[in-house]
Amino acid sequence: MAGVLRAERVWVETFTGLRVEQFGRLLRAVRERGGNGTLQGRPWALPLAERVLIVAVYYRTNLTMRQLGPLFGVSSSTVCRVIQKLGPLLALEPVARPADAADRLWIVDGTLVPVRDRTVGASSRNYRFSANVQVIVDADTRLVIAAGRPLPGTTADAHAWRASDLAQYCQGVTVLADGAYLNCGMVTPHRKRPRRELLPGEESDNAAHRTVRARVEHVIGRMKNYKILRDCRQRGDGLHHAVQAVAHMHNLALAS
Repeated sequence: MAGVLRAERVWVETFTGLRVEQFGRLLRAVRERGGNGTLQGRPWALPLAERVLIVAVYYRTNLTMRQLGPLFGVSSSTVCRVIQKLGPLLALEPVARPADAADRLWIVDGTLVPVRDRTVGASSRNYRFSANVQVIVDADTRLVIAAGRPLPGTTADAHAWRASDLAQYCQGVTVLADGAYLNCGMVTPHRKRPRRELLPGEESDNAAHRTVRARVEHVIGRMKNYKILRDCRQRGDGLHHAVQAVAHMHNLALAS
């Protein structure tokens, strides 16, 4: 029995990036959101815990469904149905306005995610069909606050921000961003004007700004350890569900 439990722990921690306790919280969230369904009709071939594990492993490794099926002893079509059913239920929970909003500092940045669905992506500066995804991160905790719906990779960050619904989460919170978000109501670095150098105080402000803003880039880099964000084969809302699920699992992995 101990050997079986040890094997399950190794499987979860190796292939999902989560400890068993953190995976348990993810499983509880999916169950509370109706992951078991009505329990009527034809039953699933796998219990809920293994179905959630399939989705987590898929997002972490980006294995194909034909590869995942034999690993779990089911058909590739079953894996597809599991991902389509449970993927949206792994989404990051909506954040409430913090009580100490005036003292918080959040950071926003956009990242390009390569996609196969050409109705979602566009040929962008990385010479691939990509989607622009906006991510808000808490500067102190490195937790993902929210992630926007994907837009074509050619969309400028400022336009992607305005087109998203992320501003509603930032009421009363100071938000830091880079120079691409001018006139979006955020704290951005000082810009050089024609034939005029930055003042000494402005240069030091920009240096401090870069130091803090780098945290969102570190978070996005950790999120892309989930290889679904390096080459998403999902269609339609699949990328949006993947980003939300990865953000949720990233936050769980940071939890103590």
